[in-house]
Amino acid sequence: MSAVVEVDDANFRDEVLLSKVPVLLDFSAAWCGPCKRLEPIVAEIASEYDGRLKVAHLDIDKAQATAVEYGILSVPTVLFFKEGKVRDQVMGYVPKDRLVQKITPLL
Repeated sequence: MSAVVEVDDANFRDEVLLSKVPVLLDFSAAWCGPCKRLEPIVAEIASEYDGRLKVAHLDIDKAQATAVEYGILSVPTVLFFKEGKVRDQVMGYVPKDRLVQKITPLL
């Protein structure tokens, strides 16, 4: 079972931009209610797509530079990276099937 990788400003480049597999990056905050609802869905996806997709979490309060660089204005926001570039995004809480729809073309 794959765990969700914690990403911050220091390891963002290595964990996300240089990843050999596509990355789902969940931007959230500890104080965000919808983020807490999305968290178990993100963990489930990490387990189901182990080896094919890296699933990562970034707390915007702890990694402000990265959040600003990617224009994150509200949380939760999920960005989908492939080969170091943002390929898609979802803003707000969404059900699992909506995230899977975004993942499938990246694999």
